[in-house]
Amino acid sequence: MAIVKPHSFFSDFDIALFLNGKHTRLYEKLGAFEIELDGEIGTYFSVWAPNAESVFVVGNFNFWDSSAHGLYPRWDSSGIWEGFIPNVKTGETYKYWIKSKTGEILEKLDPMGLFCETPPKTASIVWNTFKEWNDQTWMHERKEKNSLNAPMSIYEVHLGSWQKTLENEYLSYADLSDKLVQYVKDMGFTHVEFMPIMEHPYAPSWGYQITGYFAPSSRFGDPQGFMALVERFHQEGIGVILDWVPSHFPGDDHGLRNFDGGCLYEHPDPKRGFHPDWQSYIFDYGKNEVRSFLLSNAAFWLDRYHIDGLRVDAVASMLYLDYSRNEGEWEANVYGGNHNLEAISFLQELNIHMYGEFPDIQMIAEESTSFPGVTKPVFQGGLGFGQKWMMGWMNDTLNFFHKDPIHRKYHLNDLTFSLIYAFTENFCLPLSHDEVVYGKNSLLNKMPGDEWQKFANLRVLLSEQFTHPGSKLLFMGGEFGQNEEWNHNQSLDWHELENPYHKGIQSTVKALNQLYREEAALYSKQFSHEGFEWIESNDQGNSVITFIRKGENAKQQVIVILNLTPAPRENYRIGVPLPGIWKVLFNSDKSEFGGSDYPISGAVMTEEINWQGKAFSISLNLPPMSAVILKA
Repeated sequence: MAIVKPHSFFSDFDIALFLNGKHTRLYEKLGAFEIELDGEIGTYFSVWAPNAESVFVVGNFNFWDSSAHGLYPRWDSSGIWEGFIPNVKTGETYKYWIKSKTGEILEKLDPMGLFCETPPKTASIVWNTFKEWNDQTWMHERKEKNSLNAPMSIYEVHLGSWQKTLENEYLSYADLSDKLVQYVKDMGFTHVEFMPIMEHPYAPSWGYQITGYFAPSSRFGDPQGFMALVERFHQEGIGVILDWVPSHFPGDDHGLRNFDGGCLYEHPDPKRGFHPDWQSYIFDYGKNEVRSFLLSNAAFWLDRYHIDGLRVDAVASMLYLDYSRNEGEWEANVYGGNHNLEAISFLQELNIHMYGEFPDIQMIAEESTSFPGVTKPVFQGGLGFGQKWMMGWMNDTLNFFHKDPIHRKYHLNDLTFSLIYAFTENFCLPLSHDEVVYGKNSLLNKMPGDEWQKFANLRVLLSEQFTHPGSKLLFMGGEFGQNEEWNHNQSLDWHELENPYHKGIQSTVKALNQLYREEAALYSKQFSHEGFEWIESNDQGNSVITFIRKGENAKQQVIVILNLTPAPRENYRIGVPLPGIWKVLFNSDKSEFGGSDYPISGAVMTEEINWQGKAFSISLNLPPMSAVILKA
């Protein structure tokens, strides 16, 4: 065996934290690090493999010889193997060759590896996360930008298909630093959210089946390239959120499954360790070392990549033991219930640690059930997230807008029901990628009617989203009303912007983003019942709903009127909270948005006519299928 020098990055305190599930900086200890030892340049390797009889590092540097460079097992009970190999430097490919205690031979990537070969290749690459950052202004100000009392309008992006080259190749991180950043800025979004950029072997998984949890995908460039992309967003005042997947991982032979010949990362009981829908493996949340791994992974992106928030994927699948399982396929917890107590404990600890160490970020749960207290603090018995996706709003709203307008008067409750529970959590309103795939149709083609009506409906839907309490999320392509469903294999259909109707949707979203950022009533109390008041929620005769959004004072109030049919409403009267002139801030029927420019006054004077419980009221024309926003 070639010379491997004993060496360790671990203190006794590190080991204690690791074994107790409290280590949040394992990326500083486990993995591969180019260092100088005794005057020699080389790489220190360390890997957790307690079920291994021996662990060797193999790569191009030793011609993949599985007997050349064996690591040393630590003397303690950690199960960590480590050692220093001279002359192995940054850029070298490597894997761990593991012989288990039962004699099984495995070749694995580094679970803590910072960079990977581009799929279908599967080796890890010795790398580093060094960068001289130039985003200090953003990092200093992001507490305010990420506040629950600040506007948060999120553009959800799949990096591989937002735009491609003429040869249908991926854009690089550098290309995206120019094109995507400028586009998001021009559109007025406050944040961008990337579907998982961690390394994944199967592109059609969209990144949700991860093997390299600490490695940004090499499909688009190296880790410093991704850092530069984040930095560029920050320099333009735009926050970056990452989708993060602690719920499951794939069974690829080079990945985490059966890592050292045993169930190391996955729960050993198939009823708790295997996901039947996704054919993937579920982390063992009760194992302390796995908790340290996941906590460290979340902290890694927030620390080394200056990420501003994590959107935690598939939280519901973590919370419930019977999630997507039939009777007999799951076992109750110690109290006889269906909650996964270990996963709940992990999520609480995750949020305690992440907010404790990075207080200016946002932790967002993609959670689709009525599990209580997702965004309540842990000390109050909640999970401790900052926000939760409002799946109920999304389903009800899309169901409503799918209906023919002639029937909508019977279904106004679909559009108004969300306000009954809108303030039970801090909700984010998502129109995400999940709604425009697998035969569900694009947002545009969920809308009924002829071409004009489809686009008018979509403008009203987007207006309702931007004026409903809560933060906003819109998946790429929706901002210009793409006709076709999202296809991860190709670019968005940017050529459609040559059509005035599609250009009009894009202009609508740009205007709504500007309005959302500028009008404090639309964001300052977006998670509080104090920020919302109905004027009329059940005008079935006209299919019109009207409400007030409130800010810190009466002068900030805005009124939102949604005419939900193609019939214009002449001299429509509404009660208003203040006397004086009410000016039109936004009208989705304007020609610049693709509307009909139905004649409507730009300002209306109140009358002393008591209406809808208000001492003053106004009368105005409502354009067909439109959203009108007023301010005194």
